[in-house]
Amino acid sequence: CIQMVAGSYLIGSINSSVHTGFTFSLSYCKSNHINHFFCDVPPIISLSCSNIVTNIRLLVIFVGFNLIFTVLVVIFSYVYIMAAILKMSSTAGRKKTFSTCASHLTAVTIFYGTLAYMYLQPHSDNSEENMKVASVFYGIVIPMLNPLIYSLRNKEVKDAIKLTRKKLFRFDKQ
Repeated sequence: CIQMVAGSYLIGSINSSVHTGFTFSLSYCKSNHINHFFCDVPPIISLSCSNIVTNIRLLVIFVGFNLIFTVLVVIFSYVYIMAAILKMSSTAGRKKTFSTCASHLTAVTIFYGTLAYMYLQPHSDNSEENMKVASVFYGIVIPMLNPLIYSLRNKEVKDAIKLTRKKLFRFDKQ
């Protein structure tokens, strides 16, 4: 765990330092209004009137490395998880665990898919709106989905939802 945390901080620091340095080396002669929800590298470099080919190549290299490496970590983790699940004697426990894993993998796939779409697509003028939608997915939708996915697996939460639904229907009938 310590190595993973240290590696994340190291790679994140290198990544941000390289992109910051190369972004500051660009000339900006267009508007200073970023057409995005937050200050991210692609919208900032699109404002530049300099040659941004090097910046885009660096972005693709770093994002590609980060995506591939982190996806491999997730895949290897799931290989170990699947091996442990298959050793379980209880079929009900296996079914519940597979169900939770499937929900998590769906969220992870949407997260990595939107990141890959946002950072690895060829840049064009009409892609700015698509990038904003993708950033909403990986920045807002997926973080909101995770608690929902795991809380709906909890028996107490399911019971509370059923009770609330019953109370609402009784209120509507009055």
